Amino acid sequence: MAFIGVDLGGTKLAAAAFTAGGELLQRETTPLADRRGSAVGALIAAQIGKLAEHHTLDGAGVCVPGLYRASRGTVWAPNIPGWDDYPLRDELSSALGRDVGLTIDSDRAAYILGESWRGGAAGARDAIFLAVGTGIGAGILTAGRVLRGHGDVAGAIGWLGLDRPYAPRYKNHGCFEDQASGPGLVRVARDLLDDPRYRGPLREQAGALDTGALFAAHEQDDPIAIRVLDNAIELWGMAAANLVSLFNPEIIVFGGGVFGPAARFLDRIRDEVRRWAQPIAIEQARFVVSTLGGDAGLYGAGRLAMLGNGGA
Repeated sequence: MAFIGVDLGGTKLAAAAFTAGGELLQRETTPLADRRGSAVGALIAAQIGKLAEHHTLDGAGVCVPGLYRASRGTVWAPNIPGWDDYPLRDELSSALGRDVGLTIDSDRAAYILGESWRGGAAGARDAIFLAVGTGIGAGILTAGRVLRGHGDVAGAIGWLGLDRPYAPRYKNHGCFEDQASGPGLVRVARDLLDDPRYRGPLREQAGALDTGALFAAHEQDDPIAIRVLDNAIELWGMAAANLVSLFNPEIIVFGGGVFGPAARFLDRIRDEVRRWAQPIAIEQARFVVSTLGGDAGLYGAGRLAMLGNGGA
């Protein structure tokens, strides 16, 4: 008996077979290369089929980097060309057979399901995964169920309004994501590099600046890196405080590619959360960094397969 989980990212596809207890039996990772549209759907089906050749398939779960519209079975995934309203459910059901138990959801949902199953939030029924990477999103578990919202958009917290005045560029990705995602950190740094008084090493890297360079410069007490990350720590803390006050979780897990290197700031983020959050709710919340790291979505997809097939 095995449950297959598939984690689709913007550049690669990870698939794995799990036991009901969460033991990873086999995994495969495949780059998307130049695949787009239906070719990506075909790759997902092929990887599920490949794993099913070696394990008795009891269900498959797929998480996608965008929005899954459950009522229509379609996906909006801006990082995958041709996936504006892609009929993934029908494509996979056609390829795999209608009798295969198939569950699809957003990567945000998978992150919190993975962490509450086998990660840092194991056993929690009220928990949030705050994902900070190329974008920012939150997987929200309340009373043991994933919160999806009326149109499956719940958790798109990159659009939290945490600053003012409004800037026109927020329209593209939201205020929070504009400043505190991976690309957002770089964006804020480049704005500051316009200061003619700055003579530090980041100026020479402006054209190829990335988050790794910012964290490295912060270790060297670079003033711009300090300003960028101080600002992000405040915003991460404010956002987490809003989540604490809104949802009263028992745990918030920080994950995604930026945590990672930003894990070193968890104590400072926690202090910032305490400044802003509802005082009773904050005493009931714990803050941890993801223990599954880049595998949170993969484990979450495996959990989706179990839940979709009647698992506990």
